[in-house]
Amino acid sequence: MHTKNICAMIASTFLLTSFCIPVSTAQPQSSATQQPNPPRISVLTQGSGPDVILIPGLASSREVWADLASHLRKNHRIHLVELAGFASTPASSNSDGKVIAPAVDAIADYIQTQHIKAPVIIGHSLGGEIALMLGARHPDQAGRLIIVDALPFYTLIIDPAATSETAARHASAMRDWLIGQSPEQFKEFQKTSITRLAKSEAVRPALVTASNNSDRKTVTDAVYELMITDLRPELARIKTPIEVVYAYDVLFGVPATGVDAMYRQAYASAPDIHFTRIDNSFHFIMLDQPERFSSAVEAFLNK
Repeated sequence: MHTKNICAMIASTFLLTSFCIPVSTAQPQSSATQQPNPPRISVLTQGSGPDVILIPGLASSREVWADLASHLRKNHRIHLVELAGFASTPASSNSDGKVIAPAVDAIADYIQTQHIKAPVIIGHSLGGEIALMLGARHPDQAGRLIIVDALPFYTLIIDPAATSETAARHASAMRDWLIGQSPEQFKEFQKTSITRLAKSEAVRPALVTASNNSDRKTVTDAVYELMITDLRPELARIKTPIEVVYAYDVLFGVPATGVDAMYRQAYASAPDIHFTRIDNSFHFIMLDQPERFSSAVEAFLNK
């Protein structure tokens, strides 16, 4: 497959952006916490009750969870994470090019220092990768996991036989292609790719704007790391149940059974795994089907 086609496929499917729905910070129970320098994450807390940590995807703001948060904070204490360099959070020093793994360590440290016991972790796309890595590498810090439209190894989308080593070529091409775009080209690319990420037309302009507000180097470093990271061998280390919520729409151009099989095969080594497919949705399930998505999350929380 030609480099341009690879880049277009990966980016239009996984170059995540944010939907800027305001999350109220005026409530008495809300507070904002940032990690010491260099900050890898910022966290906004709301509500009270059992703890739930929500992690958005690539170039996404915490506000992508606004609808779900409005439900959960009635009975839970929610921790809305935002990664440095994404959306409104300033970029941190990133000399080694790593974004995902340091964010995992920062969230694990946040859980420990805030004395949070076994929180439910909900992650969308790249945030789902973070949730899986947290569950595998810090199993005593994480409770149950909800993974939203995310695979443990993203390059399987373009090569079902991929390994971390073979994925490096595709990842390098993708990173170089994104870095090489002019600001005008990058903005136009966002407009094109977002049509495959969110089915609802109303949310698309805000998604594009938020992506353009993210730090380009942080985004491209995260894309590279995401594409070469294969967490399938680590899934067996996860001690808690995993719920995978994924999207399907006839406009994908493939049968629903094929999407079902891809997810089940990718997570085959997970010891306690459950799947929920939400139809008539693109990648941002929480925006395209907010009621059905919230119902799926609350059903899992109430098990």
